[in-house]
Amino acid sequence: MNTSPWIQIGLFLIVLFVVAWPLGRYLASISDGQLTRRFIWLDKFEHGFCRFIGTNPAEDMPWQRYATAIVLFNILGVVVVYGLQRFQSELPLNPQSLGDVSSDSAFNTAISFVTNTNWQGYGGESTMSYLTQMLALTVQNFASGATGIAVVIALIRGFTRKNAAGIGNAWLDLSRSIFYVLLPLSFVFALILVNQGVIQNFNAYQEVKLIEPLEYTAPKQDLNGQPLQDDQGNVIMEAIKTDKQSIAMGPVASQEAIKLIGTNGGGFFNANSAHPFENPTPLTNFLEMISIFLIPTALCFAFGQMVGDQRQGWTILAAMTVLFITMATVALWSESHSNPLITQLGADGSMGNLEGKEIRFGIISSALFATVTTAASCGAVNAMHDSFLPLGGLIPMGLMMLGEVVFGGVGAGLYGMLIFAMLAVFLSGLMIGSTPEYLGNKIGVFEMKMVSIAILVVPLLVLGGTAIAVVAEVGKASMANPGAHGLSEVLYAFTSAGNNNGSAFAGLSANTPFYNILLAIAMWFGRFGVIIPVLAIAGKLAAQPKLAVTAGTLPTHGPLFVILLISTVLIFGALNYVPALALGPIVEHLQLFSH
Repeated sequence: MNTSPWIQIGLFLIVLFVVAWPLGRYLASISDGQLTRRFIWLDKFEHGFCRFIGTNPAEDMPWQRYATAIVLFNILGVVVVYGLQRFQSELPLNPQSLGDVSSDSAFNTAISFVTNTNWQGYGGESTMSYLTQMLALTVQNFASGATGIAVVIALIRGFTRKNAAGIGNAWLDLSRSIFYVLLPLSFVFALILVNQGVIQNFNAYQEVKLIEPLEYTAPKQDLNGQPLQDDQGNVIMEAIKTDKQSIAMGPVASQEAIKLIGTNGGGFFNANSAHPFENPTPLTNFLEMISIFLIPTALCFAFGQMVGDQRQGWTILAAMTVLFITMATVALWSESHSNPLITQLGADGSMGNLEGKEIRFGIISSALFATVTTAASCGAVNAMHDSFLPLGGLIPMGLMMLGEVVFGGVGAGLYGMLIFAMLAVFLSGLMIGSTPEYLGNKIGVFEMKMVSIAILVVPLLVLGGTAIAVVAEVGKASMANPGAHGLSEVLYAFTSAGNNNGSAFAGLSANTPFYNILLAIAMWFGRFGVIIPVLAIAGKLAAQPKLAVTAGTLPTHGPLFVILLISTVLIFGALNYVPALALGPIVEHLQLFSH
């Protein structure tokens, strides 16, 4: 590789840290009510809103009630999103007269957007009306992002409080996250996107005439949009000739902004962030990557400020940054090589692996975007990960398998990394024979039980779901490729669902009742199977007295703890997946480069 990738990565991180620092201080001021105490009109707005929804802003909830409120809030989201899809043909703002979404697809989509996953087994422009896109999907992007912020704020309160019965007010934390953080940031970013060419309208789709007629073959589809197969299981193709093209319109910029800032992923169009109406210029591509990492980075700074030691925030951020640079380097290195099977046919491989990538972004921006989006629990993609070389595709998959803690999703990345930090201090305490403690909190049996659940629930969902899919005939029928790559497609799908990412290898036809239901289960329990243990830890820590720092206390800041934390993430985050990875991308790499 030349110096260009390093310049781009360096510039990206510098801009990110500069913008995230003041935002982190702002987030800290919101979480403890400093902002509302400073501005009386905000305090009045808050109290009025709380009265409207029927909650007392002064109430301090125990963790059980906090968790119940979070879960009920998200169940309500599932009902609303599902209902809007099932009845969209009878609702307004549907200029293309799109029909109702099938029950299994609607169920999958509802779970997906509620869990901050945005797994999309459908083409947005050909399936969802404007009303569904706005009222169901865009609104839920705000709600799911706010859920992650609320949970991590509650966990931080657990670290800072002592002998306390509660960890905050869930409804207040949710509303503050939406009104004071996500809405203003999304509004500003949407305006920037519109300025750069991202569309925002309610126009009907535009029918344009092509300069030359286009002839192509495409899979013949049934009424549900699924490819038809013959008696031998082969996809039936049909020849299509047309001199027209339909160009989709819609309120794109508003959804694009929050899907990135809230690390939701997905997109208005099926092509996602490769679509010129979602990501039209190299500048928007750069800004979109910044927006994905913005709040996760800012929360690290907010964490340091809230616990009273900014070094703690820098330590967490340093571990994330080292892992990110390492993973991005491997992805860039892999994609800078050409596919040997193509070069053997006489193709020029000097440009690297350009398959599945937009020429306007190239290898560097495509590989960097893939690393960013899978590190941050964001399913937005500007390239087809299915077309990456095996090791290049391993990086996005591996980043998700780590628990998406390398910056991670909004709130989810930080509370996931703090889970690993508690595990790290527990292991170090066992090694030196001292009481494990983190930020003045004793890490005991209960905490480690919850940590174990939070770390192991996702691998169970991912590996269990993959095993079922590759054994069941209905699961294998959706695989576009045999062998190691086919396994990678299925493994990637469940990894993406269980870790609430939403990106896909694209070679798997997942919009079937089998995959829609199975992936929805993985998404729901992958989200709340982690959130509930995290809130339980927050409640237990808040109720404890704090320990004084002694000579035997392990310093949780500085290079030594960064190395310990990274090692814990790599060992316990990735170890469960090694056998599956060996049968998928690793063996595929060996097969590809053994010729």
